Amino acid sequence: MTSFSEMNYTTSGQTVSSWSGTTAEVGRIEADILRAYQEDRKLILITGAAGKIGRGMAASLRDRYRLRLMYHNTVLPAEDDEQVVIGDIGDLGSMRQAVDGVDAVLHLAANAELETPWDLALRNNIVGCYNCYEACRQVGVPKVVFASTNHVTGYYEVVGELPVTPDMMVRPDCHYGASKAFGEALGRYYSDAFGLSVICLRIGHYAPRPEVPRDLAAWLSPRDMAQAAWRAIETEVRFGIYFTISNNKRRFWDISNAERELGFFPQDDAEEYASETALA
Repeated sequence: MTSFSEMNYTTSGQTVSSWSGTTAEVGRIEADILRAYQEDRKLILITGAAGKIGRGMAASLRDRYRLRLMYHNTVLPAEDDEQVVIGDIGDLGSMRQAVDGVDAVLHLAANAELETPWDLALRNNIVGCYNCYEACRQVGVPKVVFASTNHVTGYYEVVGELPVTPDMMVRPDCHYGASKAFGEALGRYYSDAFGLSVICLRIGHYAPRPEVPRDLAAWLSPRDMAQAAWRAIETEVRFGIYFTISNNKRRFWDISNAERELGFFPQDDAEEYASETALA
């Protein structure tokens, strides 16, 4: 990788070799370039930043983007130049303030337990999702990356109708899955009606390593999730639904449209852990 000290720079209309001038002058030029690079990076809002995926995405994406982290009950210390906002996705005014000025939203905030009761799924997963899209529409944010779930189609797995493709009818296996199906449908509406780019990632089981036997098919590693997130942020696709699963040998969700349209090629395979007792 080429370092700043090995490059030529254009500053104030003049091209300057890094090896010309004094050390102080070179240092100033390098600092100017680094500052310009940092200011040019997109500003991304991550909702649910205190959650398991939120913490992982903040750590993985902070070198690529400027981050604004949205917290509710749990507030973590900011790193470097990160912005912190404390708010409630259930309140539209709070969401408007959170999204104001960002280039995209990575919407992770939700109640994600399979046993999520209906009242929480309604408030946090359905109303909260509406507030995210509507706030972006009102403020003018062009893109939302929506954290959906493989449980949107979970009943195909229950009855053994596999493999599962993104174009199959939704068939949720719990309130959580049904609430995320709503988020996908609402995203389609906001994309068609208002031009908002909405990329729906049907996330597998996110964990540092596979934890249960099902993970041999469903595991999503932090590295692969981070790749999916930044590719979703950068794509010019207006709307899409993509299964987001690692490169597992036993995966039965079709990710070919994510490969083709997003350039998402996961790197990790749960099979490497298959011999572990907990997964046997």
